[in-house]
Amino acid sequence: MRMFSVSHKTAFVVDHCPYMAESSRQLIECDMLTKSRSQGVIPLAPVSKSLWTCAIECSMEYCRILYDIYPTWKLVNYIVSDSEVHILNSWKQEDQNTHGLMAALTAVGPPNPRQDPECCSVLHGLVAAVESLCKITEYQHESRTTLMDTADRVANRGRIICLTNAKSDTHVRMLEDCVLETIQEQNKRAAGSDRLMPIQQCELVLVHIYPQGEETLVSDRQKKELSSVLSSEVHSVRAGRYLAGKLNVLVQQHFDLASTTITNIPMKEEQHANTSANYDVELLHHRDAHMEFIKSGDLHMAGSTSRDSGLKETVTLKWCTPRTNSVELHYCTGAYRISPVDVNSRPSSCLTNFLLNDSMIDAAGRTPVERAKSQLERYTRYWPMIISQTTIFNMQAVVPLANLIVKDTLTDEDVLTCQKTVYNLVDMERKSDPLPISTVGSRGKGPKRDEQYRIMWNELETLVKAHVGTSERHQRVLDCISACRSKPPEEEEKKKRGRKREDKEDKTEKNGKDTEEKGWTTDSERLKGVMEREKDEPSECEIIKDSPDSPEPLNKKPRLATEEQQPPEKSKGPVSLLTLWTNRITQANSRKHQEFAGRLSSVNNKAELYQHLKEENGCVDLTVSLTVYPVITLISLFFLSTHCVLFIRMDVHENGKATR
Repeated sequence: MRMFSVSHKTAFVVDHCPYMAESSRQLIECDMLTKSRSQGVIPLAPVSKSLWTCAIECSMEYCRILYDIYPTWKLVNYIVSDSEVHILNSWKQEDQNTHGLMAALTAVGPPNPRQDPECCSVLHGLVAAVESLCKITEYQHESRTTLMDTADRVANRGRIICLTNAKSDTHVRMLEDCVLETIQEQNKRAAGSDRLMPIQQCELVLVHIYPQGEETLVSDRQKKELSSVLSSEVHSVRAGRYLAGKLNVLVQQHFDLASTTITNIPMKEEQHANTSANYDVELLHHRDAHMEFIKSGDLHMAGSTSRDSGLKETVTLKWCTPRTNSVELHYCTGAYRISPVDVNSRPSSCLTNFLLNDSMIDAAGRTPVERAKSQLERYTRYWPMIISQTTIFNMQAVVPLANLIVKDTLTDEDVLTCQKTVYNLVDMERKSDPLPISTVGSRGKGPKRDEQYRIMWNELETLVKAHVGTSERHQRVLDCISACRSKPPEEEEKKKRGRKREDKEDKTEKNGKDTEEKGWTTDSERLKGVMEREKDEPSECEIIKDSPDSPEPLNKKPRLATEEQQPPEKSKGPVSLLTLWTNRITQANSRKHQEFAGRLSSVNNKAELYQHLKEENGCVDLTVSLTVYPVITLISLFFLSTHCVLFIRMDVHENGKATR
């Protein structure tokens, strides 16, 4: 199932009922902002925020940190509930920003304390949140469209964060029951719709906000499974800075974040331009940024340096003066998005502006050179020296897997991305898509399509095997490749037969050409040998020269001797199309004339002439040798009607003496 975690969808439900207009009782001194006070001026009275204002500010900080670190894929749907439901944005990516949410909250306005409380309820917002979780996001739709026939692999999970003022634990249980019943109803409705998705998992986080100085009527409770699809947890928090700290902790838990504090940052004082003071700035980022520290043992955990953050742990890094000498610069092992905890403080603002101006900072506690060398070794375990020696690094489809497999740690989402890459390669092989195989140094068109994919799979397996010992998740990627390479027996047999058929056709064509060339070469060599023998033995043979009455030879390919002609069906090895056609024409021509009588009655290509003379005298023996050769040169030969060369040798024996 495609990994869409619970953090993919977050529905914020903020109570807008009249009781949320109650004061938080956290006083804010306004008079301290004035530098001087005139005589007789009455000091300004302190003010306090309402529960609604505290809930809005803290939820906006939650969204700001989320958008800073995860600009995509992590979506928020903001809902305000009173006598009706106010949905301030959608799951679309363009609606994911704090500016749009603040503008929508301005239009909603603060709660009306004179409104009838019986007409208002946070239940309306919880029901709308469940309905919203059933809606398909753009990313889910894209995944379902890509998977097509296996669209059910796309999971639908989400989280609901409800900020309210509950009356008691019984009231909390009533809210949980309402959410569970709504999920069951919406899942039945989504099962019959193409535009909705059933909820497979939902986390309900109820945050009970109460004024300072009062006793809470709601108890804290750890996460509890209410059903197979719903879990719930309850947090009872005082309004003000305590609520801000609680939501800061929740955003870290929900999105796997960690805290790093940069200490001893020198900054100039506004009142004294020539002096500077050291400040600390706390930053949030993905937890993977601390993995190298944890493995090396260089991790220095400390208590939170922020009074209001409420964080339990943070990694401290000491500010160092930036160095321009490359020898003293530390190696970079990763880049991660960050978000300051207190975005409006002066130290955070100065550090943010300093970074945005492309300035360089150096913080002690970075990974040493040895760790950087280890990373370099990991990235170059499989590293083709030239681009023509590799196939997978020339393929855009393999880029996601190649970038992830070299990482020291893989998440479940990384493993699924690698598996999806492998499935795409299997689909390419099924469609016989061409691969960027280098043909340098090879003759012809290069390897066949099956051989190309075999080379690609072997290289991909080599790359993954180089990192398989890193973690169990790396092994899962290799197992996926091995499973995809082992095809069913019938499919493997089919491909094997196809390869044999292609090899046989190529071999047939090659042997046909070789046979044709060899035939002509053999005939020419044979004629050449006969001519040389005739030159060496001029006394033993007599060549009959052409006479003026000899007929002019036709420009026609001579027919091979009967003993040298082999029927096509008795030929050894494959026969080319040219050979088959030549044999057919030769047989057809041989039936268009009457065979020479001497050749028909000859024994071992020798025929006796003038047998009647032998019978009369008993001493004359004339023998003719019949040999057939192709006509390839102009020599004094006797041409018969069959256009074959006839060499005649006569031995006359009379009274024991041989004459010629």
